[in-house]
Amino acid sequence: MKYKILHVVGGMAKGGTETMLMNIYRKIDRNKIQFDFLYMTKEETYYDKEILALGGNILRIDSLSILGINKMITQICECIKKNGPYTAVHAHTLFNCGIAMIAARKSGVEIRISHSHTTSDNEFGFMRKVYINIMRKLILDNSTKLLACSDLAGEYLFGLENIKSDKYIMFPNLIEYDEIVNANLESINIFKKENQIKEEDLVIGHIGTFKESKNQNFLLEIVSILKDKNKNIKLLLVGDGKLRNKLEIRCKQLDINDFVIFTGIREDVNIILNSMDIFVFPSTFEGLGLVLLEAQAAGLPCIVSEAIQPEADLKIGLFNKLNLSNGPEEWANKIMEIYKNKETNKQKILSAFDKQGYSTEKCISKLLSIYEIEY
Repeated sequence: MKYKILHVVGGMAKGGTETMLMNIYRKIDRNKIQFDFLYMTKEETYYDKEILALGGNILRIDSLSILGINKMITQICECIKKNGPYTAVHAHTLFNCGIAMIAARKSGVEIRISHSHTTSDNEFGFMRKVYINIMRKLILDNSTKLLACSDLAGEYLFGLENIKSDKYIMFPNLIEYDEIVNANLESINIFKKENQIKEEDLVIGHIGTFKESKNQNFLLEIVSILKDKNKNIKLLLVGDGKLRNKLEIRCKQLDINDFVIFTGIREDVNIILNSMDIFVFPSTFEGLGLVLLEAQAAGLPCIVSEAIQPEADLKIGLFNKLNLSNGPEEWANKIMEIYKNKETNKQKILSAFDKQGYSTEKCISKLLSIYEIEY
């Protein structure tokens, strides 16, 4: 018998949640377990080809704004009936999880999981509050298990009182930290040469979708200050998104084009991380910040905003918090201070990942126990 799990997602772009799901899918016994993905978009997304190659199915419906709640429930039910039976339906769509949970319950799926990956979103106002209250009730009434990458993310989606319930489980994110810790030195040198990064350069790194919450514009302000303190500065901006053009224009306005490298979306993140000296993450809100675990795996000191959850700290002396209200000048000074005292201990890093439950074996074992599948 093959166990089938349906993951309900917006799409499978190259973001933190999506990368975590793929890391898990690559590692599980796919002769025994199959992941299918239900998208709320008709557009092709980053991981589509790999999902199909691994034996998963991609099911597509339109977004909530097109379908409305009732029609979306009907279409999800139809997808489950046509492609199931499913051992579990696992939703990752914030408050829209409630819709997937109703459909899963109506379809007779016994294990129904709502999973929180963030502590906020960009939408506000009275109608948003009404929507949140309705959807939270749907989530709580129809989910059998509530997962979150941090307690604050759990509190945001489920409410403070509900992260104390028996349904609630804190689930650590999985990253491929071994290949980051042991990245190939020759490949690192090739990447640096291709991007004209010199040995004496201080390389500041950032990985993330170019969107408001990631706050890359704040990073550009920091670089504008640092270039006057140290001409050997490079900022690696890894990723892409709707704000890329605005960020490129801002670089010209600040006269920092020669100091900023836009790499686009890359497959060799393990190599790029090991080409950096310090990692800066000034998000205005964040679930956990999966990439911060990757940065620490590379031994990078991390400077993060107050929005970052304590669960992202491996507690190996690499985590440094600053408030955004302190301004780019203080962040720039902190970068220079930390850079002078940087040191790396690979064994300490590996031990920290295992101790805090981020190892591949522990994450997969925990998830399969949540699905009630013997591992």
